[in-house]
Amino acid sequence: MAESTKAGHAFPGAVDLSDKEFEMFRRLIFDMSGINLNEGKKELVRTRLGKRLRTGGFGSYMDYYKFVKNDISGAELVSLLDAISTNLTSFFREMGHFDFLKRVIIPELAEKKRATGDMSVRVWSAGCSTGEEPYSLAFTLMDNLETIQTWDVKILASDLSTQVLGKASRGLYTENQIKTVPKETLRKYFDKEHSDDAPLYRIKPEVRQLIQFKRFNLMSPSFPFKRKFEFIFCRNVMIYFDKPTQQTLVNKFYDVLAVGGYLLIGHSESLTGVQHRFKYVQPTVYRKMAP
Repeated sequence: MAESTKAGHAFPGAVDLSDKEFEMFRRLIFDMSGINLNEGKKELVRTRLGKRLRTGGFGSYMDYYKFVKNDISGAELVSLLDAISTNLTSFFREMGHFDFLKRVIIPELAEKKRATGDMSVRVWSAGCSTGEEPYSLAFTLMDNLETIQTWDVKILASDLSTQVLGKASRGLYTENQIKTVPKETLRKYFDKEHSDDAPLYRIKPEVRQLIQFKRFNLMSPSFPFKRKFEFIFCRNVMIYFDKPTQQTLVNKFYDVLAVGGYLLIGHSESLTGVQHRFKYVQPTVYRKMAP
């Protein structure tokens, strides 16, 4: 039996997504976020946007599409992109990058900064999801920059999804989510909180104060940052982009890095076939060597 909806339509349990509707959403999502959904993602779009249809009481995907396009506030577009975005992450994911940070980037950075007297460090976690990556960066910097209190460290943690940014800014994690955190790091940088269900672990204030969580669309025409970044982590984000989009993004990253700065991408990603100005250092690690 069909149930009525706010929009006044009969709303069956599962609404069909036509090929035409899928193509309309696919183009909208690509234009607004750079995420490139192929034909194999039709079921993913139907399932994830189906929840938005039920929440808003829309009788068809076309009704929902028209609502998104006509919503001058842009709020529903944000909700749509939240629904489509995949957010898989963990603390110290792809540990090799954190080893490289500890072994190469931080010592180089400390030597260069001390020589110039500039004690500021600017870092960008682009596509930060629920916060595990930027917090892992903060832990690594705090452990390996001598006398961290004398440094001016700021980490920009950005994502397209407001939903995951809300979780990230709270800095509260379950026992399962902190299983990849070394015990010493857990002791130093987390406070254990008890709840009715299971223990929770909250990032300590001195770590959280280093990080600014901000919604940011990597497809923005320009990156309006006043300060250059020492290194950028953008991992497992570009796998959703086609080559022209990757090329545009990588070159924008180059422009906002300081000379000598590093770009680190995911181990499932490659800049093969992408024209760029970076020097290849090792798989998934690239360096800016000239202005």
